Amino acid sequence: MSGEPTPPLARSTLDRAAHRRTDREWLAQAWLRARVLVLDSARDGRALVRDGTNPPALVLRDAVELGPMGESVRLFLGVEPDGVPVFAVDAPLPELPGTREASLREVGHLLADRDAGLFTTALALVNWHLGHGWSPRTGHRTEVDEGGWSRVDAQGHRAWPRTDPAMIVLVHDGVDGLDGRCLLGNNATWPRTAGERRYSCLAGFVEPGESAEAAVLREVREEVGIAVERIVYAGSQSWPFPGSLMLGFLAEADPGAPVRLDPAEIAYARWFTRREIGAVLAGRPVDVGGGDRMILPPASSIALFLIHRWLDGHC
Repeated sequence: MSGEPTPPLARSTLDRAAHRRTDREWLAQAWLRARVLVLDSARDGRALVRDGTNPPALVLRDAVELGPMGESVRLFLGVEPDGVPVFAVDAPLPELPGTREASLREVGHLLADRDAGLFTTALALVNWHLGHGWSPRTGHRTEVDEGGWSRVDAQGHRAWPRTDPAMIVLVHDGVDGLDGRCLLGNNATWPRTAGERRYSCLAGFVEPGESAEAAVLREVREEVGIAVERIVYAGSQSWPFPGSLMLGFLAEADPGAPVRLDPAEIAYARWFTRREIGAVLAGRPVDVGGGDRMILPPASSIALFLIHRWLDGHC
C-alpha cells in the first residue's frame, strides 16, 4: 500500500529479466557491457561501498575492468533502467581508493532501493551456490546454469535456489501509549557480549504442512508458553543468511499470562513498555539485570522494523 513503511531489505528497482537466463548467447554478449557487483563469500559476503556518499553507494565495476576476476561464476541479476545488464561474482574484493568493505547487515538499511535489492539478491544467490555443489537427488557434482539461477548435474537433474519461509512476530498487549508493552526474547544460541543483552522478536521456521499464521501460534507457545490472538501480517523481506524469507507479523497476548521459557530456545524473555523501547532507541541505558543493558536487533533486520511499527502505533 502506498505510504506504508517497507522492511529494509524488501526494496528493489531492478528488472530481473528472467526470460534472459536461458539465453546463453545473450548472457555472453551482455557480460561484455555489464556492471558487476563483487561479493566475497570468504569475508561474510562483503562488498565495496563508496565513502562519502549519502546514502552509501555500492561499487559496481565494468566487466571489462575485472580481468581474471571476471572468470569467476557469473550470476545474472537483471537489467538496469538504462538497459545495462548487472551481474555478480564471488571473488576477493579489490582495493579501490575511496571505498570500504561492508556487509549487508551493516549497510542494507542505509542503501538506496536499487542497491539494497542488488546486494540482497546477489548474497542470496552466492550463499545458495555455496551449499549446493552436489545434487541432492543423485549425489553427482552440479554446474551453474541459467545465468546463476539453477544448477544441473551431468544427467540433467536440475535444482533451483530455494528460500526457507520463517515467521517473526512482535507480540504486544494491544495497549496504546507509552505504557503499552511488547514481549521480546533473548535467544539461547546468541553469542554473549559483556554488559549487553540483545532482545528481539520471536521467530522460527514454518514447518511442512503449516501456514505462517499457524507457525506464529506454535512458535510463541513453544518458546515462551504464551497464547496469541489477532495475528496481523506486516510485511516480509529476504534474509540471505543463508537463505530465509522472513514473514513479519504482529500479534496480541495477555501480559498477565505466565511466561514459561523453553531454555533450549530462549534464555530470557520479558515485557517492555514503549517508554523503555524508546529509551533504548534514543541511546539511553535500560537495565535488564545482571549488569547488562538492553540492545535491540540490527537496523537491517525485519525485527527492528516490526518494533518500530508497534512503537509508532501501526498495529
